[in-house]
Amino acid sequence: MSNAETSAATDARTPPVAVWQILEKLKGQDLLDWRLAEVKDRASIEERNLDIGIPFGWYPLLLSSELQVGEVKPLRYFSQDLAIWRGEDGKVRMLDAYCKHLGAHMGHGGKVHGNLLECPFHAWRYDGDEAVVKDVPYARNIPPQVKRKCTRNWHITEANRFIWAWYHPQDVAPLFEVAVLPEASDPAWTDYEVHEWNVWGSLQNMAENGVDVAHFRFIHGTANVPLGELRWGEWGRGADVKAKMGTPWGEVDGCISYDTMGPGQSWTRFTGISETLLVACLAPVELDHVHVRFCFTQPTTSRSPVAGRAMRDHPASSSSMTVTSFRAAFRLTTSFASGGPFGCAAIGTGADAFKPAARSYPRPPNAS
Repeated sequence: MSNAETSAATDARTPPVAVWQILEKLKGQDLLDWRLAEVKDRASIEERNLDIGIPFGWYPLLLSSELQVGEVKPLRYFSQDLAIWRGEDGKVRMLDAYCKHLGAHMGHGGKVHGNLLECPFHAWRYDGDEAVVKDVPYARNIPPQVKRKCTRNWHITEANRFIWAWYHPQDVAPLFEVAVLPEASDPAWTDYEVHEWNVWGSLQNMAENGVDVAHFRFIHGTANVPLGELRWGEWGRGADVKAKMGTPWGEVDGCISYDTMGPGQSWTRFTGISETLLVACLAPVELDHVHVRFCFTQPTTSRSPVAGRAMRDHPASSSSMTVTSFRAAFRLTTSFASGGPFGCAAIGTGADAFKPAARSYPRPPNAS
């Protein structure tokens, strides 16, 4: 690396890309609003080659603290309207949103009756475990069509302070479990610091970013292009990425160790510049819309000014990645050879691994 390159990389907080000059002008609520704002006039899903389905796996829907006992909420994920509630027994259940009687959305105005979900229109009461109607308060008999399973009930679990739902396009039962992260429930670690985005792209784009080590230098400001040691499991993948990290006191040796479990769960451990766990929670709303939450936690006894700045700066660099990868690209699709954004037709084999029939993350044939 030349002296000029070394000098430019001595402070990891120095914006390494032009888009940071735009982002640094956004402060406070303006920045938060920008992260969640919809991108208008974007090209269609078909034009961007994003009509490839949603991969099966566990996805985070809510923080556990966001759903209290006796509370019902409307959600939209997986291109579907949903109703989720926490029963009096503390268990979370979820059904497709629309009542089989006259089609009311049970997430809006629905009530919890014991552990059942009560429709706001005529108080039909649904069992979330069996996906049947258990009670119609004004009727002697329950219609036979709804005494048997009549709607989709979802596999739900809670882990790492989140509520997770299993998605499979053919409603196949879960094939693996959510990975439990000890730090997430350890009182010796801080509460989550949560940063949130609406990303107007696909899960595929975000997954491919996870194996793109070259962008670290140009987006995140590392002093060099990191070297990654990849590993593969039956349902996930990971890597240890070692890089020189710039600080106001010079370069330090850092390691970014990330892992995934299916397409919806990713976590990263930072060591060197700070001891930090990033829990990345990704959930598809539509084929071209992903709800993203980055949740940071650190040991309560070792949080330092450098660590605090790292936590603040990482979401800023993530915002710049969002701009370069998921906003500008979709306005410039004609610049790609096949008219598609990253990882789709313009890249070829990268898209094949994400076809709906192969939506896990299988071990490559030549992986060690």
